[in-house]
Amino acid sequence: MNSGAKIDLIVAGEALVDLVISPDGSVDAALGGAPYNTARAASRLGTSVSFLGTLSNDRFGTMLADQLGSDGVAVLADRTERPTTLAAAELDDGGAASYRFYIDGTSAPQLTPSSFPTSASRVLFTGGLGLLLEPMATTLVNLVVSSSDDTLVMIDVNCRPKIVDDRDAYLAHVDAVLERADIVKVSDDDLAYLVPGTDPIVAAEAVLTRGPSAVLVTAGANTTSIVVEGGRLDVPVPPLTAPLIDTIGAGDTFGGGLLSWWIATGLGRHDVDIANLGRAVEAAHAAAAVVVTRRGANPPFRSELPADWS
Repeated sequence: MNSGAKIDLIVAGEALVDLVISPDGSVDAALGGAPYNTARAASRLGTSVSFLGTLSNDRFGTMLADQLGSDGVAVLADRTERPTTLAAAELDDGGAASYRFYIDGTSAPQLTPSSFPTSASRVLFTGGLGLLLEPMATTLVNLVVSSSDDTLVMIDVNCRPKIVDDRDAYLAHVDAVLERADIVKVSDDDLAYLVPGTDPIVAAEAVLTRGPSAVLVTAGANTTSIVVEGGRLDVPVPPLTAPLIDTIGAGDTFGGGLLSWWIATGLGRHDVDIANLGRAVEAAHAAAAVVVTRRGANPPFRSELPADWS
């Protein structure tokens, strides 16, 4: 890429295939991975997005690349002969998903510095398995800490405790990106892992001391709490206007929606305050409210949101 080019948003991390297992035992294959879903969501909402990851040359990898292209996402990806990384997403009767991952010898962890873009971006987003699986984790930590001073960095921690073999090494990666992050998104489950035995808001305040300007605490269909130094704002999640199908991709669409709104509104790194974040979270809620009413990670297009969304 041209070193003078400026990208609105780089989303970095894993792309994989979800094997969605319904309560009746039926299985559907769905394209996924938290950063992958976030990139698609932001692009569908009108943002110029590049995805940085590693994709397999197998059929699933080709499907992942084709879907990014269909959604208008530029692909900054190495290709590999290793098979596509898989996740089994088991749905309960209420549509909530729990995950098991099939990782060893697969594509997603293989991201190396050779894939780095040479251009700067207005916003950089990463998190999830990208902070856990090597060599991808070291690659992405280095990308975050070396990002330019005018780049807004958002981290979606998205812990996966079941596959953490070395808690200390994982937390070291998390701490390294938190130090450079501007906005950090965590669920109440993430906080229970990062700061065990602590009230979620108190835990979020502890995360805030590690470097970010703001911590967003999500709690499913309840309230999203914005925690900043000296302040807190609770933003309620509006009731759904259609039946819930499943929660796959909800948090990822939240992140993509928030950043797409932020970029469309012309905000930058130095505009991170509780008022702007309150409006951004409302926009993120509106986007996430659509994806949970359909099967799998199928984020909304801009035309599916209110005319005054941005």
